[in-house]
Amino acid sequence: MDLVWISVMCGILGFATVAYFVRYVLRQSQGTERIKEITSAIHEGALAFIHREYRTEIIVMVVAAIILALIPALGWKTSVAFIFGALCSMGAGYAGMNMAIRSNGRTTAAAEKGLNQGLRVSFRGGAVMGLTVVSIGVIGLSILYFAWNKDPNFLAVIPAYGTGASLVALFARVGGGIFTKGADAGSDLVGKVEAGIPEDDPRNAAVVADFVGDNVGDVCGMGADLFESYVETVVAAMTLGIVGVVVAPDAIAPWVMKLFPSRSAEAALRASWWLPMLIMAGGILASVIGCFAVRVGEKVEMAALLGALRRGTLTASILTALFSLGAIYLLKAQLGLFWSVLAGLIAGVLMGESTNYFTSYAFKPTREISQASTIGGGATIVRGFAIGLMSCWPPVLLVAVATIIAFYFASFYGVAIAAASMLSTLGVTLATDAYGPVADNAGGIATMAELSPEVRERTDALDSLGNTTAATGKGFAIGAAVLNALGLILSYALAAGLVTVTPEGRITSPPELSLLSAPVIVGILIGALVPAIFVAITMKSVGVTAGLIVEEVRRQWREIPGLREGKARAQYDRCVDISTRAALKEMLAPSIMTIIVPILVGVVLGKYALGGFLISSLATGFILAITLNNAGGAWDNAKKWIESGQFGGKGSDAHKAAVVGDTTGDPMKDTAGPSLNIMLKLMSVISLLLAPVLTRFPGLF
Repeated sequence: MDLVWISVMCGILGFATVAYFVRYVLRQSQGTERIKEITSAIHEGALAFIHREYRTEIIVMVVAAIILALIPALGWKTSVAFIFGALCSMGAGYAGMNMAIRSNGRTTAAAEKGLNQGLRVSFRGGAVMGLTVVSIGVIGLSILYFAWNKDPNFLAVIPAYGTGASLVALFARVGGGIFTKGADAGSDLVGKVEAGIPEDDPRNAAVVADFVGDNVGDVCGMGADLFESYVETVVAAMTLGIVGVVVAPDAIAPWVMKLFPSRSAEAALRASWWLPMLIMAGGILASVIGCFAVRVGEKVEMAALLGALRRGTLTASILTALFSLGAIYLLKAQLGLFWSVLAGLIAGVLMGESTNYFTSYAFKPTREISQASTIGGGATIVRGFAIGLMSCWPPVLLVAVATIIAFYFASFYGVAIAAASMLSTLGVTLATDAYGPVADNAGGIATMAELSPEVRERTDALDSLGNTTAATGKGFAIGAAVLNALGLILSYALAAGLVTVTPEGRITSPPELSLLSAPVIVGILIGALVPAIFVAITMKSVGVTAGLIVEEVRRQWREIPGLREGKARAQYDRCVDISTRAALKEMLAPSIMTIIVPILVGVVLGKYALGGFLISSLATGFILAITLNNAGGAWDNAKKWIESGQFGGKGSDAHKAAVVGDTTGDPMKDTAGPSLNIMLKLMSVISLLLAPVLTRFPGLF
């Protein structure tokens, strides 16, 4: 029996659990008529944006597919796999967002009954996103495997699937990020800072656009982001085995047979394909169990809420380790592969805990930012950025240690397996992330619907937890992206002939590869530059969008009689439309740059320069992404800590300074930072896809 069928069955189990959660959430009360009215506006705005964004993506997708089909070394099957990957990514993001916009109002209504009920509804709404991503990912990969695993061109087909998913993820993450943070920053600047009115005040025309942005950026964008991470970890592991047959069968085949003894060369190759799929299958089963482990009492405490979500993720991680051990035993593989799995799992859990420490107001770093806010906005910015930079050392060391352990026990294939294991629990990890925007929307709806302070206290607690879980999820995604990109870069290096592998599993470089050669040095410099340019473009785009929102809110206050006094209704749809048009326009430049630059480096400077480019961009992008993510999350929660009554509470000078920090951090943590990890993986998988072409074209220098 082909063991990939086990993955298919686990994917079906994931879909069955999704159906249960959807039925559970939709059976909950939608709340008062005012809650229904607000959620209807969010629903309409989110779907309007995503439909327009997808129309743009489809045009780009069709053009790219035609180009791939015309390249002789790739062919029409590569083009079909590319389109299939893009459609799977679009479907996963759309399904998760559709559930989120149906869960937010129901979470508000559930919070009227109790904190545990509010957490249950919001978390299960987010779990739909998590389990949909992993189920579509596993089944999509299985379909490609069954269709073309015996095809000689399978080396190009599998990376094309990941490339399609990456392209959609980049558009979704960048476009959604520009939308959400442009609306959020604009709303805060003109509302809390300029007019001195509360957050989510119905007199502010930008609040609904802010709610919409939470769903299109933090749910749909994050879903597409982690979908492509999820499938590309399997792509990297499978490609390494395929490269062994196509590029260096005499060297790699004996080594692969050492990992999977008592098998022929062909059987060992198939076992190397099956293992990552079985790890993902076990992760789905573990994530389903972990989702049901999340529950909390009625005491409004951050520690209790964090403990509830931590219980779910730790349960899933432990079970995944056990299931992976079973898969390795079933394949009669070397035990060293299990240590690679364990290295990835432990690194993922610890990275989440590290991000939690540096961004939650339950710990010292974020409280230091709150205290600095008593001095002024400048002190807030300085302290927050310093903490963001300091927070880089744990994830960098964790990825480094995981890479060393995985390579020691299973060489380059072990690194890819460590990345796969880190993302294997994505079903529950993404659920804790997607829960955040649902809870955030629920709190805003409670304010706009003028519910009792007790309800708002519960939704505020859920929202604060959501800020931490969102930061943790993004930190996890960045760390996993780096380990994933390492696997893809290794695959590229083998496929393009940059390195060779001995039968013992050691990697050697040919004499012509020198770090001191001019093309390689230039590639390294360009690689270090690209993440910085990418961040600059995306953050500027948020600023442009925020400026448009500020002008529109001011216009409505000037031209709509009684709006400032709360006697008239704001034109919420105008801000949604402005954010949509600005985001779709501004997302093109960084997306096109990500696609074009690695191709130009490879064609002009050659395959060795492209290798230096990929490694350099990975190192620079990793540090930038962690800094931006954690500084932004810490600024956000420092503001929440003050709003809880510390250092003068809402309306104090410290609060105003904290709002400045929060506004600064918004585009960093929700647009530029998380988009970087997609950029790194997309450039890596594009390079892998073009490796057969670059081996025939040595470059101009």
